[in-house]
Amino acid sequence: MTTQYIKKSCLVLLAVSVIGLAGCKKYLDTNNNPNLSTTASPDLLLPAVQAAIGHVLGNPLQIYGSFWAQYWTQNPTSSQYRSIEQYASTTTDFDRVWRMMYPDALQDIQEILNMTQGKQSLNQYTAIALLMKAYDMQLATDAFGDIPLTQAATPNITNPTYTPQQQVYDSIFAYVDRAISLIDVNAEVTPSGDDLIFQGNMEQWLRFANTFKLRAYLRLSEVAPQKAAAGIATLSGANTMFLETDAQINYSTIGGNQNPLFSEMLGLGRTQNMVASETVTKFMTQNHDPREPVFFNYSTTAYTVDTIIGLKQGAYRGNAQNDTISLPTAAVGANGLNDKSANAPVKFMSAAESYFLQAEAVVRGWLNTGVPAQTLFTKGIQASFASYNVPGVSTYLASAPAAQWPGGTTAQIRAIIIQKWLAMTGNQGFEAWTEWRRTNYPDFFTTSAASSIGAGRMPERLIYPNSEVTRNANFPGIALIYTKVWWDAN
Repeated sequence: MTTQYIKKSCLVLLAVSVIGLAGCKKYLDTNNNPNLSTTASPDLLLPAVQAAIGHVLGNPLQIYGSFWAQYWTQNPTSSQYRSIEQYASTTTDFDRVWRMMYPDALQDIQEILNMTQGKQSLNQYTAIALLMKAYDMQLATDAFGDIPLTQAATPNITNPTYTPQQQVYDSIFAYVDRAISLIDVNAEVTPSGDDLIFQGNMEQWLRFANTFKLRAYLRLSEVAPQKAAAGIATLSGANTMFLETDAQINYSTIGGNQNPLFSEMLGLGRTQNMVASETVTKFMTQNHDPREPVFFNYSTTAYTVDTIIGLKQGAYRGNAQNDTISLPTAAVGANGLNDKSANAPVKFMSAAESYFLQAEAVVRGWLNTGVPAQTLFTKGIQASFASYNVPGVSTYLASAPAAQWPGGTTAQIRAIIIQKWLAMTGNQGFEAWTEWRRTNYPDFFTTSAASSIGAGRMPERLIYPNSEVTRNANFPGIALIYTKVWWDAN
């Protein structure tokens, strides 16, 4: 590995508060003995990997996901994301997304796996690296469909072949199973501060692995239900541990260490491009949801005081009262005028999501841990409220129509996914949009008024990046934005 490659990793590390400049100087000092190895170690590369995935998850994928999951829409007074609302993205829009998932994350992951191979004392690094590889590849394949996989982490292969999405998922399951086999909650050597998500707590990583495996198998529910059921059955049993806390990276207000979405907003001169979508605010208002003012600011106009106002999706043209539209709050890192946005975490998976995943799997009859689906549904709502310290969960559970447990499998799955969507408001936008693609819930989304792709069509994938279209001789061909990925059978 070259010093330039290490420099890249160090620069990525500066995006998170727990990594200091001194760590980079250790490897970049020009006075270092030239006879010493310049190979980076797993404790340097692991946070680089997590920071890179956190950046793509919390910035471009958060933006696209939160627009298409109908949490946000384009502010009429600005124009940065109009193409997102027009469903008019181009190949050049996704070069950065691809770069962060492949050269910035996947190649570093492979370096960790190469370094730790056969070294039992480093098994916990291997396990986390495998989970990060599975997570990164799921993001990539859920976004684009078929992707490079087996040749993707080798820098000298400039034309990697593409792997069908179904086979990518088979590899994801294999990575997770291998990671689970290596995790030792009592291991003497574990990451500590260089693990930005759990600080080396391997019990939490085991919970993460089980929860992620559940998420990945449920993704196949509509296209390969028997395979999904068989995979989820391996998680049954009262002793299987799932996440009960949010798996996230925390950020600070220190320059270079802010939430990645807010950091970009600073780079755009604090221009507020996102405003509240009427789809989510109307639903929350109808259900008297106490989380609504946590995710969105009250309107600033006197006659709408103590009211949260959303704008119809894509209705940024001709809005006569743009000052009444509510903005996302600092809690989700999406308010460019509030410095507290810098502190918003990026959630890889949340406790609320964990409970809702379990609830759905139980309803489908695929998971048995001894906990009823209704109990898990309630715990998911409670976890969402607790994550943002929102009071009033008991009243909400007792009175909100959306919080009531219905009869029938279809109605129960609908209730679960809608509550998951509410919990992910502005903080897990890409996952919420992906779950909508899988289930068609919520079933009250509206087509953007600015759509350029034809009546009734909605975004179903990201477009392959220009870097692949123009440089990879094995590129399989452009897929249109409304072309569904393999597991999207609805």
